[in-house]
Amino acid sequence: MTAIAYNNNSSLNVPGPRPLPIIGRTVNTISFVKDSIGYTRELFQSYGRVVSLAAGGGTNIYSPLPNCPGTVFVYGPELIQQVATQHEIYYKYPLSGKLYRQRDFSARTEPLKHYGVGLFGVNSEQHLQHRKLMMPAFHKQQLDFYCQDMVAITQSELDQMLVGKPCEITDLMRRLTMRVATKTLFGEDAGSSHQGTGNILQEIAFCGNLPMTRLLPLDLPILPYHRYLTLLAQFESRMRGIIANKRAQGGNEPDVLSMLIQARDQESGLELSEDELLGHVGVLFAAGHETSANALTWTLFLLSQHPHIAADLLDELESVLQGEAPTVEKLQQLPLLERVIKESMRVLTSVPWNGRVTSQVTELGGYSLPAGTEVFASIYQTHHMEEIYPDPEAFNPQRWETIKPTNYEYNPFSTGPRTCIGAAFALMEIKIVLAMLLQRFRLQYINQNKVDRFGIIVMKPKYGMPMMVHPQDRKFAQGVGGVRGNVREMVKLPE
Repeated sequence: MTAIAYNNNSSLNVPGPRPLPIIGRTVNTISFVKDSIGYTRELFQSYGRVVSLAAGGGTNIYSPLPNCPGTVFVYGPELIQQVATQHEIYYKYPLSGKLYRQRDFSARTEPLKHYGVGLFGVNSEQHLQHRKLMMPAFHKQQLDFYCQDMVAITQSELDQMLVGKPCEITDLMRRLTMRVATKTLFGEDAGSSHQGTGNILQEIAFCGNLPMTRLLPLDLPILPYHRYLTLLAQFESRMRGIIANKRAQGGNEPDVLSMLIQARDQESGLELSEDELLGHVGVLFAAGHETSANALTWTLFLLSQHPHIAADLLDELESVLQGEAPTVEKLQQLPLLERVIKESMRVLTSVPWNGRVTSQVTELGGYSLPAGTEVFASIYQTHHMEEIYPDPEAFNPQRWETIKPTNYEYNPFSTGPRTCIGAAFALMEIKIVLAMLLQRFRLQYINQNKVDRFGIIVMKPKYGMPMMVHPQDRKFAQGVGGVRGNVREMVKLPE
């Protein structure tokens, strides 16, 4: 982990709400964790586009560094540009966050040195070197090959859907994208198995996000942190075995891991170590699987509440694809599908925040930030700026026929040197799944639970997304309206 030099003047002078007596900044932190979008929207309205979680700092949500002066939130294209492009100032750290501090405590915590690290855990020149080594695995030629796996797995999942029965769409999309991720990353299709690498990674993510895991990182059998470490050990043991097998076979399989094993820098001869491979594969799975699953869930929900858009989209799909699965070439002939996905990822972006940590004293939005300050750039809030997107809470794919926002105004996959390396992969996956599913089925929203946002790293429906499965009968007006929950603060929906 890159060292950060602190100076004595480490106080944070960014405006924000005053901490309450006795309980201090805990309430501020809990409010953010419970509803990061709603709470920070209030902060931005009260204090402007640069705001501290607590006046005077002293909070720490994400950074694993021993000294965190505080937490700052920003939004707007100018501020996004500063955070996203100043590569030597705004660092990233492992997905495990503050749990990364435990990595040297015992033999059982050793896997924390690798899990969730990958491109998130390297900075400066090392980040650029690793990204260069990984790029061939995501070149267009390789994406064309992954398309076949995406189609086959999507078809397999659609064949298991039961007409006339309710379906939990969040679970379906999570399972589908997990299968795509494990097949393309490791060459292993989890299928219906609950013992595969992907299932272990899902359990790790769930266990690692439990409040008790982060509040009580004690390796005691009665605590979830103990289970978390056990799962990490299982994943690491399994992955080291997979890596050894692929090396023994020459590493010539057409999956991402095999390509990373064979990756060499032609000039320096640099290659990825086994520990680095472990870190990269875990991050690629976590980043590519959950985000795509939630993007698909939100898009299907929005289509269920906008019947005219759903009808127009089906017209396009049937005209171009005629009931068949899309090929890479056919995907280029579906402009409305692309606009629908763009608008969905704008209005209900599945990754609402871009988290960084300052490596040195810097200036942002007129304020001086000490080294080690956490900075969360709000992708969601920027996507809802009226001066960029008129009527920002409207789900209006047609707007993309006339607008061309910059990478700092629209950045669902981040931007700058740390733009998501798998962005093209994810977009192709989302297009394939939607194109195949919508031609075959109509999903009718079931007004059963509130639709509330939940999560910080990814935004998902807190209570799931149940929908009734119908054959594609074009009765799009059924199930429209009556949606309850704070999703109504984010997007305009029929009453």
